[in-house]
Amino acid sequence: MTEQAILVGCLQNDPSAQRELYNRYSPKMLSVCYRFGQNREDAEDMLQEGFIKIFTQIHTFQNKGAFEGWVRRIIVHTCINFLKKNKKFNENIDLEHAGYLEVKEETMPSIMQARQIIECIRLLPLGYRTVLNLYALEGYSHKEIGEMLDIEESTSRSQFTRAKSMLEMILVKKRIIEQPKEDYQWLAALKK
Repeated sequence: MTEQAILVGCLQNDPSAQRELYNRYSPKMLSVCYRFGQNREDAEDMLQEGFIKIFTQIHTFQNKGAFEGWVRRIIVHTCINFLKKNKKFNENIDLEHAGYLEVKEETMPSIMQARQIIECIRLLPLGYRTVLNLYALEGYSHKEIGEMLDIEESTSRSQFTRAKSMLEMILVKKRIIEQPKEDYQWLAALKK
C-alpha cells in the first residue's frame, strides 16, 4: 500500500489503512518514545496516545514535507505532554554529584554502541534527558524547547550542557567511549 493510499484510507477511517500506518511507523516511533519514557510501559503508553492523535488529526496533514516527519512531531509532542502531566522539568543535579549515580552494567557485551548510548541517556535525570533528546536528536532550538516545556531558554541551554557532561561521564564509566570528546560526535550515531 502506498503512503498516499494509506493517507486516503485513514481519512476515510478505513481500519486496514490505519493498521498499515501503525505497522509502518510504530517501530520507529516506539524508539522515539523509549528515549523519553521512564520505562517500556511509559513508552508504549506514549506511542498509543500518539497514534490516537495521529488518527484523529490526520486531516490536518497538508502534504508539505514528509509524512513521517509530521508523525514524528506528533509523537514527540505527545511524549512531552505525557511527561509534563507526570513530572517536572526543572530538576537539576550538580555535576559534582553525578559520580554517585548508579550505572547498571550491560550483561550483553555485543549490544551496538547506539543502543548503549540510548540506555545511558535513559540514566539521566528527566529534565536533562528530555532537553538532550529534543535538542540533539530531534533538532529543536532551545527557544522552542523552552516554550514546549515551560522553562526559560537559558534553562534549556544549561540542562543540555549538563546533560552532555553527565552522559559523557556515564559513557566513559561504562567504557563505551574512552575519553571525553569536545565535539560530542558519539551523539551522531543516534541520528541515523
